[in-house]
Amino acid sequence: MAKKSAVNRNNMVKRLVKQYAAKRDALKAIANDDTRPLEERFEARLKLAELPRNSAKGRIRNRCALTGRPRAYYRKLQMSRIALRELGSAGQIPGLVKSSW
Repeated sequence: MAKKSAVNRNNMVKRLVKQYAAKRDALKAIANDDTRPLEERFEARLKLAELPRNSAKGRIRNRCALTGRPRAYYRKLQMSRIALRELGSAGQIPGLVKSSW
């Protein structure tokens, strides 16, 4: 199990990303638009910098839905390799057969 504080921090980041997504997208569109004047684009960049850092999408860490483990994460299944192996051995994932010899 991962530390509960790390999992909770990641959940807070996810909430902030969702909360500021529309505002961040609007400011990025203004800042990256070459047809707008330079001053307006610069102001958009300053406003973007004032937003919380944790509201950036890249700050979200992929974690296992069962254990919270941050490494060896399968995006398609949203779990770590260890949790996948345990569920596969228990026969709880259809079509998955763990080989052993």
